[in-house]
Formats: sequence, structure tokens, C-alpha cells
Amino acid sequence: MPSPRPGDEGLACLQPIPKNEVIPVKKACFSLILLLAVLCLLPAAAEEDPFTLGRTFTGMFFSGAVDNLWERFTPPLQDVFGSAAGFSQFQAEVVGSFDTHMQFVHDQMAFTDEWYVYQAALYFAAADLYAAIQWAFTAEGVIGGLYITVLPQEAPSDFLDYQTKTELRLPFAGEWYVFWGGRSIGQNYHAADRAQRFAVDFAVQKDGLTYKNSGLVNEDYYAFGLPIFAPGEGRVLAAVDGVPDNLPGEMNPDEPLGNYIIIDHQNGEYSFLAHFQQGSIAAAEGDWVNQGDFLGLCGNSGNSSEPHLHYHLQNTPQILTGQGLPAQFRSYLANGEFVEVGEPLRGELVTYLDKTSH
Repeated sequence: MPSPRPGDEGLACLQPIPKNEVIPVKKACFSLILLLAVLCLLPAAAEEDPFTLGRTFTGMFFSGAVDNLWERFTPPLQDVFGSAAGFSQFQAEVVGSFDTHMQFVHDQMAFTDEWYVYQAALYFAAADLYAAIQWAFTAEGVIGGLYITVLPQEAPSDFLDYQTKTELRLPFAGEWYVFWGGRSIGQNYHAADRAQRFAVDFAVQKDGLTYKNSGLVNEDYYAFGLPIFAPGEGRVLAAVDGVPDNLPGEMNPDEPLGNYIIIDHQNGEYSFLAHFQQGSIAAAEGDWVNQGDFLGLCGNSGNSSEPHLHYHLQNTPQILTGQGLPAQFRSYLANGEFVEVGEPLRGELVTYLDKTSH
């Protein structure tokens, strides 16, 4: 769920649930009111609109409809809270910390092991914080998991006003979907990481989904196997090609970038492109690449839950040790509008335009 879908604690992009990333809710701690109810899953059943169910459950939770929710919980999930009164206390602590007046920032749906997994990012103006809520439920509305956490703040940056030196193009052809992109946590979970402060995750969507059929194999994902091109000219500092592609929904945190390329643009800017398909890397360490040169195929290697491209610009060539730089791409369409120079934002459909297209 380019994972929810288009992250690990470091460079992983899409989250651990297949079919539309699901933001990882991390570092739960009752003393900080980062509250967690673990997933206790049972088999699922027939069809219903999962987005409607996820949004309804979220509204019920923050409006205090705890008895109605409790009746939908599986016995293992009820055991987590001990009793209806225990769940009611949990809900009261959450609302006491977050307030009930929330705004939906965005939400997404995943599906794994016959469970719908719905996740929403919420903004609470009174507390000036973002939170994520995640539900796992069957199509009939039986709830097997609930997960709530505060999202981290944006990492500090010395480069908020930075203008990209390298002439960058979008590193693909055709229309892609910006799964994570922007400068706020609400737009881009990468923003909490200093090195990935301005990173972008790109996937391909059709009819609101990043996959066809069941989404259980990489070939079901529209981005898998699509060509990736050099965003700007430079020297290849690293090219890794031997990491196997994951099955959708699985991740490889031991090799978070998977198959990747790092390009030195010779001006203090370094491009990182990650999660290539195994065996597809076409450039080698030491090669000079020109803008638009073929680099490899979009894959699902590393700490990635579904096929997508991770891109970020950094001020050092060492993985995740420098500071992220704003990556301002040139000459592209965003939701059909021409952008001369810009930073792709979550939710946009973006298309590279070559110099003869406008």
C-alpha cells in the first residue's frame, strides 16, 4: 500500500501491508498515551465497502460509541482490553490526549491475509498533532485489530529554503502517483527522518488502486517492471543489484534500500533511488549517466511492501547520514496542470514532460 503501502524506521517506503501502504504506527507507550491494541486476527468473509467501514469505525471511536465497537470485536481483541470497561477507559484516554475535533488528512486501504486494513492520518488542531489510526476487519465488519499512535514531528532542516542545483526530471515515463511527498508529516511520513526529509515515494495507480487481480504477486502491481531513468547527470557512486524482490506485504529491513543506485551530481547533491527489481540495474559504480539514461526497473526489494520507487536527494553520499535536500523537478504535469519547477505532493498524479512536449 505504495506500505500502510507507496517504510522502515529508516528508508523503507511503502508499508508492511500489501495493496496500498499502511503507515507504520510506531513506539506505542501507555505512559505517553501512544496507545496500542495489538492485532488479534480471525478469518474474514464477504464483501462490503471497506473505506466506509474504516471511516465509520474511526468516527464511532472518537464520538464515544464504544459499546457498538465492542460488540464487533473478535474475542482475542476483547481479551486485549479485558472488558468493555477497559476498552472504554482506553478510548477516554485517547480522546483526552487527542481531543475529539479531528480532521482527516488522508486514508488508505490495504488487504492482506483476507483482512481489510484501513488506516487514516488525522490532525487534531487543539493539540496541534497528527495521529494515525489503523483498523483490521472483515468485510462483514468484524474487527480484529486496532492500532493508534501519535505521528512524529518533522525533522529539523537547514535546507527549507534550498534551491536544487541539479536540473532534475521525474525519473520515469508516463503517469505515476505520489504516495508520499511533501514537507509535512501529514503529507509525507519521511519528513520525520533528517536524511529523508524531502523524500518521495512513487507508485502507479489505476482506478484508485496500485494493483490488479489479487495483488498477491509483484506482477499484479502496475509499477512493477516499469523503466526508471536518471533524474539528472552525474557519476554512479553505488549500484546494488542482488537483493531479491519481496512478496507483496513482506519486507526486508536488513537491506532497507534493496537494489539501489546513488548518483553524485558533482555539486554537493546526491540522488538516491531505491527498491529496483533484482537483476535489472543497468548502470555500474563509476559510470557516468546523463539525464534520462535507463537505470533499471521498478521493483519491490528491500524494506518495501509493494512495488514502487523511492527517491530522495541528500547532501552526502552516505546512506541516511546526511541531511535531505528539497528535490525540485522540472517540466511535469501535476493533476493535469503544467509545473515548471516543483516538488511533488502526496496524492498528485505526475507525468514527466520532455522538452518537446510543451
